[in-house]
Amino acid sequence: MLKSIVLANSGAYDATGTSMTELRQLNFAFGPNGSGKTTISRVIDAPETYPACSLTWTSASPLEVRVYNRDFVERHFDAASTIKGVYTFGENVEVAARIKSLKSEIDGFNGDLLKLKNTLDGGDGYGGKQAQRAALESKIVEELWREKQKLPDLDQAFAGVNASKSKFFRRYTEESEKNTAALRDAADLREAAKAVFSRDLSEAPLLSHPKFESLVELESSAILQKRIIGKDDVDIAGLIKQLGNSDWVKQGREYYEKLHDQCPFCQQPTAPALRKSLEDYFDESYVADIESVNVLLENYDSGCKSLLQQYKAGIITGSPFLDREAYDKDLQSLQLRLEGNLDSLRQKKKEPSIPLALTDSQALFAAVDAHITSANAKATENNETFLHQSARKQELAGQIWRRLLEDSGAVYREFKADSQALDKAIRSLSGQIELRSKERAAKVAELEEDERKITSIKPTIDAINKLLKSFGFTNFSLAEGAEGGFYEVKRANGADAKRTISEGEKSFITFLYFYYLIGGSFSASGGTTDRIVVFDDPVSSLDADILFIVCNLIKGIVTDMRAGVGPIKQVFVLTHNIYFHKEVTFHKKRSGSDAMQDETFWIVRKFTEKSELVRSEDNPIKSSYELLWREVRQKPPSDTTIQNVMRRILEHYFKFFGGVTPEDVIEKFDGQDKIIGGSLMSWVNDGSHFSNDDLFMSCDPGQIERYAKVFQRIFEESDHGAHYRMMMGDAYVPLSSDTTEAEAQLIDLGQNVENTSIFPPGTGPVTSAPWIDAQED
Repeated sequence: MLKSIVLANSGAYDATGTSMTELRQLNFAFGPNGSGKTTISRVIDAPETYPACSLTWTSASPLEVRVYNRDFVERHFDAASTIKGVYTFGENVEVAARIKSLKSEIDGFNGDLLKLKNTLDGGDGYGGKQAQRAALESKIVEELWREKQKLPDLDQAFAGVNASKSKFFRRYTEESEKNTAALRDAADLREAAKAVFSRDLSEAPLLSHPKFESLVELESSAILQKRIIGKDDVDIAGLIKQLGNSDWVKQGREYYEKLHDQCPFCQQPTAPALRKSLEDYFDESYVADIESVNVLLENYDSGCKSLLQQYKAGIITGSPFLDREAYDKDLQSLQLRLEGNLDSLRQKKKEPSIPLALTDSQALFAAVDAHITSANAKATENNETFLHQSARKQELAGQIWRRLLEDSGAVYREFKADSQALDKAIRSLSGQIELRSKERAAKVAELEEDERKITSIKPTIDAINKLLKSFGFTNFSLAEGAEGGFYEVKRANGADAKRTISEGEKSFITFLYFYYLIGGSFSASGGTTDRIVVFDDPVSSLDADILFIVCNLIKGIVTDMRAGVGPIKQVFVLTHNIYFHKEVTFHKKRSGSDAMQDETFWIVRKFTEKSELVRSEDNPIKSSYELLWREVRQKPPSDTTIQNVMRRILEHYFKFFGGVTPEDVIEKFDGQDKIIGGSLMSWVNDGSHFSNDDLFMSCDPGQIERYAKVFQRIFEESDHGAHYRMMMGDAYVPLSSDTTEAEAQLIDLGQNVENTSIFPPGTGPVTSAPWIDAQED
């Protein structure tokens, strides 16, 4: 069955739209002509042609729809003389019994399929195991997406899936099955990504290693440990040795030479033998050792300067692969070590008799050189990446995915276990649905074959002609056409009558045609498929007698539907005819005005720019007169019908009572109120305008309020204010603030207006008034 209907941007319905919800087996809608009832029937008949509207079914498979509206009449009673035949069942009892049995089996399959589909997808595609599976996947997609977002600086590995969560999840599942990349730390991956994914990648030169080995060798020179002193067999050697002042004597000798044998301390001439002794003491061997110290100092000093200059060269310090901070720290330590050794060498030169050992700088040289080696390793890797960047990108992307798989593995494994269980259930349900569908299709084919054996258009012709004759339509009838499967409308003399029948005759025969189509089919099979039926104003042009029989035919269809007999599962009745509505909605089991549990009531309210559907908890149509007053009480009132509604109330009421002279009432008004009053009272004396399709005039809210006040004053000025107050009930608003006690009582009396006669007893033939319907709802 249909569960709800949304109507928008079609016919009388605007883009905001309106809806019919919680629909039941039997659904009534009442509204004036042009309010949008036919749009409802058209949307039900062909929803695909109304993209802004929608239908919601209680099951996944929509039922077959049969719609009676003016489109149906135009399609089947056009200019052609033949009418497509309706196939109904004949009298083969054996085949009919088999059809009934097959229909029962098909209904059983339908029930099984409905249960299976409800379990699988909730019956409407939004629930069941499919929804559970979708919700589970939606949850894991969000969780995995959050894990990916923890690697924002590695987004290049997710190229192609960064903008789509669904694509990302599909890629994730693929990677989880095939990714065998090495597992690396995230920090390591980020460092590698700087080069691999860099757009500025270029080949880098390797750094040269300064040669420091010769400098390290100088630090172990033997001369450093040697005590450089004069000869031992010279006469002054003993004294020098005793005093241990060889270095002091050496320095004094330089001054002695400058003073030409004069003592630099006492400034007295010395004996020639002293010069000889000093020369013998500081012999060639001593001089050679001193020269070795000087050369060592010179070489070490120049070697240090050269190496430090190389280590500080821009080609090394400017390398992007060098750990500059650590390099500078180790280089500073090396420089301090070298400067310390130079100070020691200078001290050796000054005091050559003192042995010393330089601090080994090889470890510090190695530390500094290690930074260059590391930078070259990175440069080599950079160059390899540059030469094979595409392959490296692919390799690194795989490693990044491997990292993500590892970090999110626990939640994905949990999802996989749960999803596999659901997938197994879905496969099982889908298999059962497929099997049941095949079994059902076989039974349907068997049913259609039996239907072709028993169905014919002849029973429909006989039944329609019988009804036509019983209602006095004897000047035409249906006959089987020359072309098989078609009808023709014929006169008694055999002439084609389709072009000459009246509108009333056309409407009645069309309805009878539709009535038999409901239980039949346009083909020799398919007459037993479940369906819903829509009647849109089926009595708009019929007289009272035919109205009564049409009502009874429709009520018979409803009775069978409620009893579960036949293929019809849901009925919609749409009308603007009050009397037809009251007749077709009558049911003796309904208590008072309460609706039954299997039916809904709707009012189609028309405004200037749109129509809307309003649900009523009970049957909203009590009598034509009460319906008119209901429109007056409605807030806000309809801007397209309120004037005509007021005119009709005045016509009905004042014509019934008589004795009211319109001219006398109007004379009590002034200005614009007098014009408005005149337009409202003009129909009291004009009996030709009693119709459901009255003059259309649109008012803005201010004009409507002015009309309403004049309408109220007409009752007040004609001494019928009590009736106005009673009919308005809770909606009554005094024209002034003065309300008498008697008026207050009348207002209270109007609170229960639906259970009160609208006219006082003895004031006229109430039961014979055309706007009063004595039948109980």
